[in-house]
Amino acid sequence: MTIVEHSPALAPLRQARERFLTGRPLPDGVPDEVLAAWRRARFFGVRHDLDGPLHDPEPPVASALLEAARPVLERVAPALGGHSALLLTDERLRVVWTAGEVPGGDRCRDLSEREVGHNSAALALRTRCRAEVHGPEHFLDVWQDVSAVSVPLLAPETGQALGTVTVATGLCAGCGPHPGAALAEAAAVAVEAELLARSRTAERVLLDAYTRATDAPGRAVVALDGRNRLISEAAVRLATPQVLAALERASTGQESYDATLPDNAGCTAAITPVRHEGRVLGIVAVLEARAVEVPRPVPRPALALAGGSVPWRHAVARAVELARVPEPLLLTGERGTGKTALARELLGETVPLVADAAESPELGVKYSELADGRPLLLRHAERLAQPDVAALNSLLDEHPDVHLLVTYTPGTPPGPCFQRLLDTLAARSVALPALRERREDVRELLPVLAPRPAPGQPPLSWTLDALRALEEHPWPGNVTELAHVVRALAEHRRVTGPVRRAELPDPVREGPAARRLSPMEHAERAAILAALRRHGGNKARAAAALGIGRATLYRKLRGYQGVS
Repeated sequence: MTIVEHSPALAPLRQARERFLTGRPLPDGVPDEVLAAWRRARFFGVRHDLDGPLHDPEPPVASALLEAARPVLERVAPALGGHSALLLTDERLRVVWTAGEVPGGDRCRDLSEREVGHNSAALALRTRCRAEVHGPEHFLDVWQDVSAVSVPLLAPETGQALGTVTVATGLCAGCGPHPGAALAEAAAVAVEAELLARSRTAERVLLDAYTRATDAPGRAVVALDGRNRLISEAAVRLATPQVLAALERASTGQESYDATLPDNAGCTAAITPVRHEGRVLGIVAVLEARAVEVPRPVPRPALALAGGSVPWRHAVARAVELARVPEPLLLTGERGTGKTALARELLGETVPLVADAAESPELGVKYSELADGRPLLLRHAERLAQPDVAALNSLLDEHPDVHLLVTYTPGTPPGPCFQRLLDTLAARSVALPALRERREDVRELLPVLAPRPAPGQPPLSWTLDALRALEEHPWPGNVTELAHVVRALAEHRRVTGPVRRAELPDPVREGPAARRLSPMEHAERAAILAALRRHGGNKARAAAALGIGRATLYRKLRGYQGVS
């Protein structure tokens, strides 16, 4: 590995960063994703010189990730060269394990962009693929002579992002691929393999405990470990979403495994921890119906806010933060991701003017009606007629603080006038992730999407096999498509008990169908993959090398998913 103090290839970018920090105009050629990252760091108030107090993250507790990763990383660490470091972060980008030394490591224990700006760990977690950041691409001064490569760690069975593995070295000659990329990839693969082996052992132990508890006929038993649920037929009526949520909290407790059930639960729970090799893996709860049940309506969480995944929490938190100021706000995302529902939730009790370009491209909205401060919710902005786009541009030029919420679904390339509108709104925009990018939210969305059961009827529940099929489906229609499936099952099924995989629609039950590539597509796919390998997975550089736009590259990569 060649280490250089100042790589000639990065000299223009180093100069551009100095101009950015001092507020001077930037030269041409600064990569879009790097400039956007610098701007985010400035928006978050990150100090490039680390001057002032940094947020002190909560000390990480023992976790399944750390337990699985520590022995793997300790075996890998001796392969590091001099002036190198190996780091492990959790899903919140807190550094939970390190080997070696990296500049600023004593102060940078939280690698989120809100704390330290652009870095490879944050980029890898956001993109869910290997990421490299070199020298002046970083925002912090202390990392100007550091090159780093990070690989995301994904849960083997659910695909949930668990953290990252990072190799950091002195500044490498050239911009990639990083010489530590192979080491980071190998460490990530080994950690994920260890996680898979441990999860299968845990599932077998939980299943054995559940089987023993259900030996008595008619016994209402629920077994949980924070990822899986086993519910006996007798427990279906008693195991409401509120009861299951309380038991889930108990299954992940660190010391106490007592569950405080809701007052309207209608049952009690006797809980037994499930242990293996001195460690608690989950719980088995035996439910007993109470003598008197007084059903009370329980409010369900708003659909627009349902979901606990990192991408969704980040998007909602960003939208809530921006909505505190009554100024223009742009919500973007694929169809069905919940843009309009989130916009209405952000407005609270305020009743907006609503204009839907999908119903009529010529909206006919009198913009003078906004003078009294009443917000305008503009849906499907991509279908606006040209006169309305021009009118909106004029309105924002004259009144940049107008209270306007816009939903936009990217598709065909926008024209110059509409692109100007998007550029104006870009500073206050939030991109909502597709449902396939937050599969772990599917289980939380199901009880919110399901209709309320009739009096005396149990809520809709699901077998583990059905849940896995729902989580693995790509959902091109996102939450809207999932809602149609759930409501159709709730209204038309004629059997009792949890929904089985066999009851799901064919595309969901059978998984995404693979199609065969034509010879031309094979050649195109091979060229794209070769360019990505040459540029260390950096999609912007690969697109430039191929002579296509980034949007085109992303579209082609999505088109090749699930093909053979």
